[in-house]
Amino acid sequence: MTAPRQMLTGRAVWTGAELDRAGDWIRSFSPAHLAEIDAALQALKRRGTKLFGFGAEDFPLPQTAELLEDISDELENGRGAVRLRGIDPTRYGDDDLRQIFWGIGRHLGTAIYQNASGEIMGEVRDETKLATKTFDETAEGAVASARARSRSTGPLRWHTDRCDVIALLCARNAREGGISKLASIPAIHNEILRRRPDLLEVLCHDYWRMRPRDEDGVSKDNVFAQPVFGFRDGKITSQYSRTYVEQAQEVAWVPRLTAAQNEALDLLAAVAEEICALSAFVPGDIQLLNNHVIYHGRTAYADDAASHQERLLFRLWLAMPNSRALPEGFDTLWGSIAPGALRGGVLQPATGLRIPA
Repeated sequence: MTAPRQMLTGRAVWTGAELDRAGDWIRSFSPAHLAEIDAALQALKRRGTKLFGFGAEDFPLPQTAELLEDISDELENGRGAVRLRGIDPTRYGDDDLRQIFWGIGRHLGTAIYQNASGEIMGEVRDETKLATKTFDETAEGAVASARARSRSTGPLRWHTDRCDVIALLCARNAREGGISKLASIPAIHNEILRRRPDLLEVLCHDYWRMRPRDEDGVSKDNVFAQPVFGFRDGKITSQYSRTYVEQAQEVAWVPRLTAAQNEALDLLAAVAEEICALSAFVPGDIQLLNNHVIYHGRTAYADDAASHQERLLFRLWLAMPNSRALPEGFDTLWGSIAPGALRGGVLQPATGLRIPA
């Protein structure tokens, strides 16, 4: 007989209203931190270092390191979300911002590939009018991929990314919209347990998903089954993208979703909307989210090229040295379920690596 499911506790359980009241997820660089970051950047430029060709030791941050260590702990053992504020992007060109972001990221974890074409730092912007796109055009009648949705001006549904921590640096905002949405996965779990424990049980069992070609390329195991919620050592994890689920339904041999499975996903999305935090980016903000405990999305946005108000976020997927152990079976997507493992992301077809050699 299965033991009854229990309410989850801890700092990772929050509503948007509670997060706003506490305000403790917002952190700021001090003037000393910013001076140290600028000095590290200037040293890179004097050496002519390649854009992403350096490690933490090449971007020394002796004073800032303590702040970043605290943030790393907060992501895994605390709120699961941090907004790091203070960088002024008007002082830097885009490549300088990329190097600053990479340097800070290297102090937190290891950047992993985000698609099969070697994307190591993504650029989240509207690509729909560009001649060259990083996503596949959607065939008529087919489900648009998650990448196609994110590289448009439309809203993004609740989802997690395939990494321990997703980091976004806001280089520029749109004219309007593009508000970041965050929701606590443990809080969603608790509310579904309170309202519909039968549907929580459904979410703790397998859903079929498909990894899209514009992320993974051609993969033998791009269709797989995994629960939405998993548990190990008293900690929750979740891999959730309704787009992945919908794309799997386009595969003939995949079992059709049951009414209960659809109802459970509908309830999950509804609860996330009810309890979420809405937080607009300030240019220069770095947002860090632990994908095991945070769902994220965004509102639609509108760019204005004439005024240079065109949204641009730089994105890193980080494998974290203090990451949690994952449940059995989750290695299908993650590659490893061991705590602190180099995991997630997209293996490169030519090398089989998750990170640059």
